[in-house]
Amino acid sequence: MLADYHTHTYYSDDSECPMEDMVKKAVAIGLDEIAFTEHVDYGVKTDLNCGYEAYFEEVERLKERYRDRIAIKAGIEFGVQSHTIPLFRRDFERYPFEFVILSNHQVGDREFWNYEFQEGKSQEEYQTAYYEAIYDVVRQYRGYSVLGHLDMIKRYDRFGDYPDDRIMEMVDRILRQVIADGKGIEVNTSSFKYGLKDLMPSRAILRRYRELGGTILTIGSDTHETVHLGDHIAEVKQVLKDMGYRTFNTFSRMEPVYHDL
Repeated sequence: MLADYHTHTYYSDDSECPMEDMVKKAVAIGLDEIAFTEHVDYGVKTDLNCGYEAYFEEVERLKERYRDRIAIKAGIEFGVQSHTIPLFRRDFERYPFEFVILSNHQVGDREFWNYEFQEGKSQEEYQTAYYEAIYDVVRQYRGYSVLGHLDMIKRYDRFGDYPDDRIMEMVDRILRQVIADGKGIEVNTSSFKYGLKDLMPSRAILRRYRELGGTILTIGSDTHETVHLGDHIAEVKQVLKDMGYRTFNTFSRMEPVYHDL
């Protein structure tokens, strides 16, 4: 089983890739399954969020057209902040999502990619605030499948490496909550594209997740164009196997499906 469970097309504000082009590429590289996970980030870019009606209409059309060649799942990536939780609860109840990534892209409506959130803070302050914000959300919100790119703040840290052992206590609380709620985490292979020194989340976090009893695990490229679809997924599966994992997941109607690594 080869699946990419984190992809973006022109239903996300930061991609211009036609959805069918992504499906064609998925078939060409031998993927068995693909999950589209378009962006929704209330509080920051509400006018640019995924248009649900058109999105679901095209997913259903492509499911029918490619039904004998690849499985296609209608997922979503919710960029949840504590004050936007009611809006995501509304959407989750209203639409038939098959898979939901819970991500943290901003705190207090201040984004990471443009360094607005980090501005005026020490490295310790914004690293701590980032994980505290995630924990605050997962304590309150349950409408998701996996927690996305848990240590993504490393991508936007101008001070350089921040040791895992300085954030592991906070990460531990997050992972315990995720596991208690029957949710999972993802391995996001864009770490290779961004030139990070470790996986995302790191090997230390992945080991801790396994030690705590975590079993639900998806793998996705976080691609926004066809060129990165499926990037390093087979390689990451082997790394996970070497770490002691035996299975990874796809999803069917919000329920995890287990596959051997």
